[in-house]
Amino acid sequence: MKSLLHAFIVTLLLLAVAVPQLAAESERQKQEDRLRNAGQVMNEVLNMPDDVPQDLLDKAKCVIVVPSVLKAAFIFGASYGRGAMVCRSGSDFRGPWGAPTMMAIEGGSFGFQIGGQATDFVFLVMNARGVHSLLHSKVKLGGDISAAAGPVGRAAEADTDAYMRAEVLTYSRSRGIFAGVSLEGSTLRPDGEGNDALYGQRIRAHEIVAGEVRTPPAADHLVSLLDRASPRAAA
Repeated sequence: MKSLLHAFIVTLLLLAVAVPQLAAESERQKQEDRLRNAGQVMNEVLNMPDDVPQDLLDKAKCVIVVPSVLKAAFIFGASYGRGAMVCRSGSDFRGPWGAPTMMAIEGGSFGFQIGGQATDFVFLVMNARGVHSLLHSKVKLGGDISAAAGPVGRAAEADTDAYMRAEVLTYSRSRGIFAGVSLEGSTLRPDGEGNDALYGQRIRAHEIVAGEVRTPPAADHLVSLLDRASPRAAA
């Protein structure tokens, strides 16, 4: 009887150790899959005939890629998705592209809507104020931070007042069509749980962007794409 009780206790202790480890590994794998999907989306976007204008990409401090946001609605519409933000390194965000911080987008709309549609989003963060806002809090596009639908096409006119004033330029890709899209009212925030799972430690978004961790292998494709597409920041 004592031996059975001992075996039972040992089994419980082993489970108490193994179950959290398995859960942590599963969550880390989920974040790595998101990074790989973000790299695939960015690769496809950069290879489209009408993609992000080169001068805007060169001026961007950070790029956010959120793959496969599902927007579903019946009367009330809502959307939610997770992705990654990659920023240029250095205090002035002019260095090489660095390690990703995980991000979440949330939004809502009102109207008679039925059905669901998966959409990829790409955001360009155009100045340091926008970066710092996104790294430290939940921000509303068009409210806490200025946003505009971005122009498309490598040679597109991108120096209008609307684009020059915007802190974030927003794009969507759905059913093979890439275009600027207005996302005013949606919110962006750091995904703290995603970062903790990906890097295996408690870490904040601004610490990641400051270079306190290495780029995880799952993000190599995404970061290398940005390095090739825009190796140097424009003045």
